[in-house]
Amino acid sequence: MGYLGVAEGMPALLFSLVIGVWVDRWRRRPVLVAADLGRAALMGLIPATALLGVLRMEGLYVIAFAAGTLSLFFDVAVTSFLPTVVQRAWLIDANGKLQMSSSVTSVGGRALGGVLVQALTAPVAIAADALSFLASALLIGRVRAQEPGPEARRERKDVRGEIGEGLRFLIGEPLLRSMTLSSAIGSLALSAQATVLVLYATRALGVTPALLGAVFAIRSVASVAGAALSGRVGRRLGAGRAVIWGTLMGALGAMTLPLAGGPLALAVLLLIAAQVLAGIGAPIYSVNQVSLRQEITPDRMLGRVNAGRRFLVFGAAPVGAFLGGLSGSELGLRTTLLLGGVGMALAFVVVLLSPLRHRADTDARALPGT
Repeated sequence: MGYLGVAEGMPALLFSLVIGVWVDRWRRRPVLVAADLGRAALMGLIPATALLGVLRMEGLYVIAFAAGTLSLFFDVAVTSFLPTVVQRAWLIDANGKLQMSSSVTSVGGRALGGVLVQALTAPVAIAADALSFLASALLIGRVRAQEPGPEARRERKDVRGEIGEGLRFLIGEPLLRSMTLSSAIGSLALSAQATVLVLYATRALGVTPALLGAVFAIRSVASVAGAALSGRVGRRLGAGRAVIWGTLMGALGAMTLPLAGGPLALAVLLLIAAQVLAGIGAPIYSVNQVSLRQEITPDRMLGRVNAGRRFLVFGAAPVGAFLGGLSGSELGLRTTLLLGGVGMALAFVVVLLSPLRHRADTDARALPGT
């Protein structure tokens, strides 16, 4: 399972920056459809090879790597495609609806997956997953949005030059730089905490696996609530201030985790409080930071800026996981959770002291019906 996770996540480190260039060179909707069709074919290979009796782990590693690459194409392109579909003043509202659908299906999808695996076996569940990618391709193909041709976006440079242009814009723009730095620090800190959290809860606190699963399920429900609030908070406070508040809630959640201790009931209540704070704060942060990025970044380099941020932020996650494991072994599980909380507090300080607090986004708040 660890090798599968590495195979699926490795493309983000290897290909993010180059894929950003390609997404800026091509129309985004065909990229989305092609990525979905490719993932449907890859997922379909798993039940097919299982049916033929030739399914092996080596094949799953290859499929996971290829699917991770196509998912990277999709994720970079979909964030870059949205400003073509809706006016920029509506981005917070649109991203909030996308986050809501993602949160709801994340809760229901896991439950449905478990039912399908238990009732019909795992290959059948993966076949259903393949069909879901086909449905996605069909729906995206029906979107009628006029995209500018690749030639209309800009005069092409060499790949290295285009990567550099995107990274310079990402790092040079104060708002984007602050959000990216904060996200990278937060990614490192939260990954360190996630590495030891289950061990701490089960071994140090005595929480049963079933009860811990219920605690994590509460976070999923909280994320739905956060997604529902994200657009409203962004319109009322402005996207910049909403990013700060979302980061603050995430930091408070991370700092609550090492406080969990004492009687089991109290420890579980603190774990739940941490999950609720993080579950609500994460969508508020995510929706408003991506809306700001889409608003600030010129269309011709949206793919490269989105990919550059993904490379820097997602690249910090495995470093955090390694440091979390090392700290957990050498310093203890609770100390590692505390260090992760300090890291999230630092992520909050970065956005608090940034120009984000002055970002009012009056256009977004003046939308009809808001």
